[in-house]
Amino acid sequence: MIDLHSHILPGVDDGVATLEESLELARTAAEDGIEVIAATPHVRDDYPTSAETMERGVAVLRERLAASGIDLCVLPGGELALDRLDGHDIEQLRRFGLGGNDSYLLVETPYHAWPLDLGDRVFRLAVAGITAVIGHPERNAAVQEDPGLLEPAVRSGALVQLTAASVDGRLGRRPAQASQGLLHRGLAHLIASDAHSPDIRAVGMAAAADALGGGDLARWLTVDVPRSIVDGTATPDRPAAARGRAWWSLGRRPR
Repeated sequence: MIDLHSHILPGVDDGVATLEESLELARTAAEDGIEVIAATPHVRDDYPTSAETMERGVAVLRERLAASGIDLCVLPGGELALDRLDGHDIEQLRRFGLGGNDSYLLVETPYHAWPLDLGDRVFRLAVAGITAVIGHPERNAAVQEDPGLLEPAVRSGALVQLTAASVDGRLGRRPAQASQGLLHRGLAHLIASDAHSPDIRAVGMAAAADALGGGDLARWLTVDVPRSIVDGTATPDRPAAARGRAWWSLGRRPR
């Protein structure tokens, strides 16, 4: 599996605090079946991570993973708050390209209220040749009430990333139901861990795939679409047999 949202870099945001914790999280990810993980530190007012800090952190972590014998490929990235999109020029934004692909950018969904200009922001990025990947919208209260709020952004070219712990119910009923709604409407494209530590919102990608019943849909969300982002290839079509088919049609319930 390929995990394109994590806070595995130590000491830069609210993720892991030390390099030892980074290595522990990396081991957990590898044991969960993840082969590639993107380090996506917050880029926002409370954690104004620079591209230089992110790049340096990725280089150091790669060296320590190799020395520790942990088989996990770490790629660069960033999780940018919406207001930070205006504070960086396009070339600066590209340095935070998701999974090392400067044509994709992970954008953080606020947890409260709904940004009415999200579709416009997505469109402006698209005009600049950047596809927005909207991170964890299922945890936003407005989306929980109406998953259709994401339709304009997706029509403007955005992809939508769900948190693994939302999909399998670890974050509670409302995020799980919102995930269901987004998947049912075809408004979700990939799953990522958003792991902050081995214990806080732990990786759990395999559990999310299992909650979806495995098969083509789970692979599309955890392997095929993330791989297309990393490789810079066209986003693969959603498996036809999987449309509208997830745990709610498989007799599964979120845990």
